[in-house]
Amino acid sequence: MLKLAEVNALLCTEVLCGQENMEREIVTACGADLMSDVLVYTKEKTLLLTGLTNIQVVRTAEVGDLMGIIFVRGKRPGPEVIEMAKAKSIPLMLTELSMFDACGILHDYGIRGCVERVPRNEL
Repeated sequence: MLKLAEVNALLCTEVLCGQENMEREIVTACGADLMSDVLVYTKEKTLLLTGLTNIQVVRTAEVGDLMGIIFVRGKRPGPEVIEMAKAKSIPLMLTELSMFDACGILHDYGIRGCVERVPRNEL
């Protein structure tokens, strides 16, 4: 389990909004650009990492009760996305890291994905 403030430090993020919510705890993370997958697979206390910067990302986070959103690869959402996230109390952060690297760092610090692993002998 990590707090968003710890994630902020680990991934060298810029907090776009939601600084008052940096004490939220996350247990799992979901790296996805397909919002339908996010809705199907996320669990409690999940952080979303995505390259999408449209308003649907905030709507998905609200419906899925996600702890926050990190935009990867330096992608910056428009002002309307940030304003909606502020209104919904959803922290937004931005990292220059790729999704792969950001997820790998979180995994190294104990954050797991939302989907159970398939045993290697079943691959």
